[in-house]
Amino acid sequence: MNELGATLRTWRDRVDPAAVGLADASPRRVAGLRRGELAMLAGISTEYVARLEQGRAATPSAQVCASLARALRLSDDEEAHLMRLAGFATGPDRIPRLVPGSLRRVVDHLGANPVAVYDALWRLLHWNGLFAAVFGDPDGVPADDRNALLVQFESRNPRVRQTDAERAYFEQSLVADLRATSVRYPHDPDVAALVSRLAGNDRFRRLWALRAVAEHDSAHKTAVHPRVGDIPLDADVLTTLNTDLRVVVLTPRPGTGARRKLDRLG
Repeated sequence: MNELGATLRTWRDRVDPAAVGLADASPRRVAGLRRGELAMLAGISTEYVARLEQGRAATPSAQVCASLARALRLSDDEEAHLMRLAGFATGPDRIPRLVPGSLRRVVDHLGANPVAVYDALWRLLHWNGLFAAVFGDPDGVPADDRNALLVQFESRNPRVRQTDAERAYFEQSLVADLRATSVRYPHDPDVAALVSRLAGNDRFRRLWALRAVAEHDSAHKTAVHPRVGDIPLDADVLTTLNTDLRVVVLTPRPGTGARRKLDRLG
């Protein structure tokens, strides 16, 4: 058993089954959750929980860590500790990727509008149900491709339509934001890797060469949904303190009927 495994076992033992709706009359050999119960709550297999606790599993993904944190009801500090044990430590030279449980709860409760959380490199980290309903479920996309810049410059989302003016503004704003991120995190290898990948796109190369620096804070787009049709949306970006995360809140454009369509999908 390694430190990660020992920590998970300790946290599992302290969870009151009744507090998570799992109380039953059968006798328990453990004070807290059984492995199978933790696995069910976290959406992973019982065997994988066992291998994690015994130190026999490969490093869990950030998504698995987040699921375990929710199931174990960890505080934000404890979840950050879990991420560090799993190898996702973020020093001053690395872009923070941990979405605190408190922020996830806020996003999940903003169900009337599509909401998503990105890091400073515009990697999609968390989203609510309506975001998935409008734009397609990101779970079906490889994690390395869940990046707003890749989606935009590699035309990866057919459910988004922009006018020429909207596209020009959005791309210029995103690239200027990426330039600012590259200055704040000059030693993060993920920044260089993303710029290198995007350099194959002519539009990106032209914008990157301008060396413009700015924060991306708003955009306009139309979601094209196969069931309810066009949904004109305004996007506003809120940046969190200390973690440099971007919370994107999409609201229906007034006078377009978008509110009614979002309500149908919700």
